[in-house]
Amino acid sequence: MLAALAIIWGGSFFFAEIALRELPPMTITLHRVFWALPILIFVIWAKGITPPKSLKVWGAYLTMGALNNALPFSLIFWGQTQITSGLASILNGATGVTGVIVAGLFLSDERLTPTKLIGVVVGFFGVALTVGIEALQNFDLRSLAQMAILLAGLSYSIAGVWAKLRLSGQKPEMNALGMLLCSTVIMCPLALYIDGTPQFDLQISTWSALLALAVICTSLSYLLYFNILNRAGSGNLMLVTLLIPPFAITLGVLVLGESLAPISLVGFAFIALGLIIIDGRVIRLLQRSFL
Repeated sequence: MLAALAIIWGGSFFFAEIALRELPPMTITLHRVFWALPILIFVIWAKGITPPKSLKVWGAYLTMGALNNALPFSLIFWGQTQITSGLASILNGATGVTGVIVAGLFLSDERLTPTKLIGVVVGFFGVALTVGIEALQNFDLRSLAQMAILLAGLSYSIAGVWAKLRLSGQKPEMNALGMLLCSTVIMCPLALYIDGTPQFDLQISTWSALLALAVICTSLSYLLYFNILNRAGSGNLMLVTLLIPPFAITLGVLVLGESLAPISLVGFAFIALGLIIIDGRVIRLLQRSFL
């Protein structure tokens, strides 16, 4: 399930790059969450799931919609107007590192350990390499775009913990629908105010990208997301960011003709190493093999 989610979300950076050729970031976010709704409504109806009546649950959905959709989608899409999809996906990999920190602070069953802290340090070193010292010394739109992607990752991390604390008792399908319904409510006025009335006379490639973002990268992905969250916890869920960049980079290079600076790949290697250390399974396997 984690691998499937990584492939889907790796493709989301590619589809966003296509849509950004014709549409502004917040409008793409609105399209993404809005067109995902019919699929999830059908799933809820087909499974006979009754929506919750509690205002507390819907308040949790509203917060989740802001933290896991409205804010990070908009930040990432804007970031991709200044940097390549491959670089955006690498920076998004920091979500796995920040996710462990946030989970360790707020979840009793996912406490920080010395091994995890070492992984966090290694991961952040990778982020620093990817962003580059020059991005801080000569702060420009490209630097701001990289910061936006990192902020989106932090928002995802907080959302994962929030969902486990507030929504673990709800059906995964209902969590996905409730979250996306609330994020649509949030994005409607924001997109209209900032971008103006949405265009509908779009190229076929743009519509294809929007529908792929909505149906595959949102409806399907969040059904997987909440199932993984319930089974493996928010810290393990954030490991999906380790698997996303290879797919996003491959699509960006082969289809979009993008290129990445070698230092970005080195940075990703350190981020990946940090996540492997945080996860701990590879280290335990090596210990059993050699000790």
